[in-house]
Amino acid sequence: MTIVEKQRSFPGFTFELDRIIHGDCLNVIKTFPKECVDLIITSPPYADNRKNSYKGIPIRDYVDRFLPITGELKRVLKPKGSFVLNIKERAVDGERQTYVLELILEMKKQGWIWTEEYIWHKKNCYPGKWPNRFRDAWERCLHFTRQKEFKMVQKAVMVPMGAWAQKRLAKLSDTDRIRDESHSLSGFGKNVSNWLGKKQVYPTNVLHLATECANRNHSAAFPISLPFWFIKLFTEQGDVVLDPFIGSGTTALACIELDRHYIGIELMENYYNLALESVDAHRKLVTAVREEKSEYK
Repeated sequence: MTIVEKQRSFPGFTFELDRIIHGDCLNVIKTFPKECVDLIITSPPYADNRKNSYKGIPIRDYVDRFLPITGELKRVLKPKGSFVLNIKERAVDGERQTYVLELILEMKKQGWIWTEEYIWHKKNCYPGKWPNRFRDAWERCLHFTRQKEFKMVQKAVMVPMGAWAQKRLAKLSDTDRIRDESHSLSGFGKNVSNWLGKKQVYPTNVLHLATECANRNHSAAFPISLPFWFIKLFTEQGDVVLDPFIGSGTTALACIELDRHYIGIELMENYYNLALESVDAHRKLVTAVREEKSEYK
């Protein structure tokens, strides 16, 4: 399926889709109609990080600066939509800072529901040595919603069961065929026979993904596999995805591959131009691959 729709109409407003906007995300989002996007996924500039490429926000000001943005994001998100925030707090003077935790608590006061925390395990994290900690191999992907009932297509991200199942399920005991309660009296239990005949299972909340090695002239590009996974999980074809800090355009590239609409916002002109170039090249590539596949059908 190829999406051809380029705009949607709201009362007194025509909303353009599939575009990258150059500007400050707070000012831009204020011009959007309410409840117009299905998923928001982004990785904002971290506090005081990469000052050479982004204007750093002091840690003490981070929450106050970010809350007006999350307020507008809540307004434009559909009731059954999701907001995935990829962020990790810094360590300063040998101490891990708390501004991300403080942000979560303040967002809850705004009415956000902190539904889940996914962990992005960076399989090829940057090597290094520190006197009081080991190298940082994970980042948070915080999942917020407006309400407890939200769109979630769990089957879209199922994974192969694994080779262990063939041997484990070959010969089941009597205990394996009933719900075996945990001996620790935790209330948990399992029926191993429920796995019979299954080839796929639901994943965990830990995503084992490599970082973006070819950073495409961006200082903090996340891999396309990260937004790709969340877009599959929380949207369907034709849905609208917003990335208010789109950087080099990675979220838009994932949307093009998955037939979702995208809207990206980027403040830095060099990254904005890079995103436009990336989107144009990727759209041509995806179109060419699809046309080639159709010839062999």
